[in-house]
Amino acid sequence: MADNPVPHFCNDVGAEKIHVGVKEFNCMGASPPFDHPHVYLDMGGDDQIICPYCSTVYVYEPTFDAQKSDPPFCLYEGLVTQD
Repeated sequence: MADNPVPHFCNDVGAEKIHVGVKEFNCMGASPPFDHPHVYLDMGGDDQIICPYCSTVYVYEPTFDAQKSDPPFCLYEGLVTQD
């Protein structure tokens, strides 16, 4: 797991949908200090999922890698601490 950390996505731009290249990730709402509890989301066999906290719809885009999102800059690259 340490070699392949779970990406965290935030929605600072207020997009209704964020296209991502992974099916397992954490939604954190907005960047700290305005984030909601970091929620682990797993699409499983589906191609989209809705965050239960902020209602952002995440859509799997198989042509993206784990570091890409649309709109851009939704991948959170700051320090994520474990509580």
